[in-house]
Amino acid sequence: MDRNQDGFIDKEDLKATYASLGKINVKDKELDTMLKEALGPINFTMFLNMFGEKLSGTDMEEIILNAFKMLDPDGKSGVNKDYMERLLMSRADETTAEEVDQTFQLATMDATGNLHYKALSYVTHG
Repeated sequence: MDRNQDGFIDKEDLKATYASLGKINVKDKELDTMLKEALGPINFTMFLNMFGEKLSGTDMEEIILNAFKMLDPDGKSGVNKDYMERLLMSRADETTAEEVDQTFQLATMDATGNLHYKALSYVTHG
């Protein structure tokens, strides 16, 4: 999602994310309005909340799944646990080691250490 990897989501990042989800006709005005709704620069957590509100007609499981799919370009339904931990603990809205451990306690891992995010998305929503 963060194409330039600066820890924040900007207008071009939003366009690319919408496009990856099949919505390619998003108007600049809509994106500008969305960016203005934020109290400051948009980090990953703020982005998920704001983006979820904009996807009308989409249920929470689908929103969460689509967010994880951005981290799974091969479409294998798994994200490397170590990569996910580094990502969560190193971005602008850093997650603590304790919070990461709590998340992974809910998660199913495959034999290669990949987080099975499809199962996790239903746990976090329900």
